[in-house]
Amino acid sequence: MGVFIPCLQNILGIIYYIRFTWIVGMGGIGDSLLVVAFCGSCTFLTSISLSAIATNGAMKGGGPYYLIGRALGPEVGVSIGLCFFLGNAVAGAMYVLGAVETFLKAVPAAGMFRETITKVNGTATPEPIQSPSLHDLQIYGIIVTIILCFIVFGGVKIINRVAPTFLIPVLLSIFCIFVGILLASKDDPAPGITGLKLKTFKDNWFSDYQKTNNAGIPDPNGAVDWSFNALVGLFFPAVTGIMAGSNRSASLKDTQRSIPIGTLAATLTTTALYVISVLLFGAAATREELLTDRLLTATIAWPFPAVIHIGIILSTLGAALQSLTGAPRLLAAIANDDILPVLNYFKVAEGREPHIATFFTAFICIGCVIIGNLDLITPTITMFFLLCYSGVNLSCFLLDLLDAPSWRPRWKFHHWSLSLLGSVFCIVIMFLISWSFTVVSLALASLIYYYVCLKGKAGDWGDGLKSAYFQLALRSLRSLGANQVHPKNWYPIPLIFCRPWGKLPENVPCHPKLADFANCMKKKGRGMSIFVSILDGDYHECAEDAKTACKQLATYIDYKRCEGVAEIVVAPNMSEGFRGIVQTMGLGNLKPNIVVMRYPEIWRRENLTEIPATFVGIINDCIVANKAVVIVKGLDEWPNEYQRQYGTIDLYWIVRDGGLMLLLSQLLLTKESFESCKIQVFCIAEEDSDAEVLKADVKKFLYDLRMQAEVIVISMKSWDEQTENGPQQDESLDAFIAAQHRIKNYLAEMKAEAQKSGTPLMADGKPVVVNEQQVEKFLYTTLKLNSTILRHSRMAAVVLVSLPPPPINHPAYCYMEYMDLLVENVPRLLIVRGYRRDVVTLFT
Repeated sequence: MGVFIPCLQNILGIIYYIRFTWIVGMGGIGDSLLVVAFCGSCTFLTSISLSAIATNGAMKGGGPYYLIGRALGPEVGVSIGLCFFLGNAVAGAMYVLGAVETFLKAVPAAGMFRETITKVNGTATPEPIQSPSLHDLQIYGIIVTIILCFIVFGGVKIINRVAPTFLIPVLLSIFCIFVGILLASKDDPAPGITGLKLKTFKDNWFSDYQKTNNAGIPDPNGAVDWSFNALVGLFFPAVTGIMAGSNRSASLKDTQRSIPIGTLAATLTTTALYVISVLLFGAAATREELLTDRLLTATIAWPFPAVIHIGIILSTLGAALQSLTGAPRLLAAIANDDILPVLNYFKVAEGREPHIATFFTAFICIGCVIIGNLDLITPTITMFFLLCYSGVNLSCFLLDLLDAPSWRPRWKFHHWSLSLLGSVFCIVIMFLISWSFTVVSLALASLIYYYVCLKGKAGDWGDGLKSAYFQLALRSLRSLGANQVHPKNWYPIPLIFCRPWGKLPENVPCHPKLADFANCMKKKGRGMSIFVSILDGDYHECAEDAKTACKQLATYIDYKRCEGVAEIVVAPNMSEGFRGIVQTMGLGNLKPNIVVMRYPEIWRRENLTEIPATFVGIINDCIVANKAVVIVKGLDEWPNEYQRQYGTIDLYWIVRDGGLMLLLSQLLLTKESFESCKIQVFCIAEEDSDAEVLKADVKKFLYDLRMQAEVIVISMKSWDEQTENGPQQDESLDAFIAAQHRIKNYLAEMKAEAQKSGTPLMADGKPVVVNEQQVEKFLYTTLKLNSTILRHSRMAAVVLVSLPPPPINHPAYCYMEYMDLLVENVPRLLIVRGYRRDVVTLFT
């Protein structure tokens, strides 16, 4: 009863009393039955969807807004909820105008501005037809709205006590109408009323669409041209109201039982009533009478018209009261969810009355009353209600189709196809009524949706869209498979190693410029980065610290506007932690393919002797795991998005890397900070090689790759020539000599310790073999490459150079000396190593 009575009261309203007979006259019995069946099917399917969603768990306040928001997400919920609020507010104005029009018809003397019509379709009428004036509708409508607002301010308890009594006059008046139709032929009928006659039924079977004036009276020069589509728009508000029960969800004793039974019972009852009424009205009065007597239901009713007048006024005022009661609570429910800050004015504490929302609703209602034309207001209501019904159907369709484990509605008589059909019905009816009104309503909902996305606060309600994204991601992941991705579809998925070589300021979980660099590795921001850090310790002891650190890192990534995820791994040490990360991080083809880390420039300055072994171990782990490596030197000077760079991006292409270095340079050019730069490719060749042939080959290769770059071939002396001619004067010669001296001292200490202990040479906990001539060769090659970079790229915005792999059985300390010599005096350097596959392709 808490659902059936409010639904019945809202559905049986003004349209049935003062427009239904006119619809039968204009569309005929045949088209009228189609209108009733079409609109009734739409609300019936919506009721099934509503029943399924409402029985899938407890409901809070907000009615359909709550259901749609929890199924399609807060953005969709708020946009449709606000439209539904506007629909309810405008519906209040429709009911008020209906009550006032009925009153002025029943008591013509109350009209201050009277209009008299003496011609219909150019033919003089036997008696003048009194039509309510627009000014009378406006004045009385504003007064009635203000009175209803005072009642609403009295509180929901008073409204709930009074509202059910409004249903009795409705049922009594309908009974009187049916009795009057059955007795019409026996009593002395009014002109145009024939009683139940087969001839009248046949005459009224077909439609007679024509032009009318604003009052609905046929007029060949009228401004309104009627059609089947327009009748659907006019009649549809007579089937709305199915949400009245769900709007009271917070007050129902058993929501999951009451809403399905009550809503469907009210829908079926009223649809059956409308079908019977079409047949009876079409057989009881002539077409002219149906079109000209706006209150034919009162004229034909038994025993006298006043019963109908009282019934209409009380029913419409009751429905208006329900609208003015429900709309502010709907607005308050949206505001209380704290999604849109602009709605904070309408927030109310639990158990309090939404006074500010009521004032706002009354303001909208009075504005629509001033318009004064019922036939102009009803299409607007229709659009908003249809939008809401479509949202309910789409919600059920999505939840039914996804069939998540949490989708277990008690109402079993539903299927996703019915919900989809109901949503299609809603959209079709919207366009049938008026494509312009449809476009405006959809545009309004889209603007609200965009505004919520832009200004709204993020909320996770466990909505169906999140479930859809999850299932779509799983399906996409399965479709990608585990095979290698084609170079055309290759995307960098960087694993950003946040563990610093040293200390960062407190509460800073990651170097600020690492996020900036991660954004530079994506084209137009598309792609995913994985930010990882390692927490030293025991997992059982540090699990909570890891969760806190992960939240802090995720917050920092969002702050830096970088699309990525944060992960914290607890391990005994950095080497063990990274080895676990590089083996297990990611799923299928969504595993990270590039490891990005900062170059440990501080290791010698702060005497961090454990760094060389860890650094070399990480590089070796990446090589074994087939991950590309990008090491950033000069990260503190890396530009952010607002610092524009000029000059060149220089590539020192020494070894084949699958085109990764070339691709990174192209990605850098897509960023505003580097878009003014040009690319230079330096090819290192021995002196006796043919430089021109090499240059032509590289140019052809770059042309086929659609990459614009200047190619420069540089010849370097081999190690054998250097030993014959002696070392040249290079800019970093002092660093070279210092490195030689440190390595000799380190090797001497190793040998002395080995002789003392009687064991082979050991470094980093494993035996090593050191060829001093090979060490000299590595140092010389590094020196020459560093000198070449300084000679040609001193003013470059950024330099990219191939990463030399750590020599086998060499101490990590020696490799760090090589690397320090390579980066000496170069302010901003990317050291890149590709992996065993191409990331660029020549083919379309």
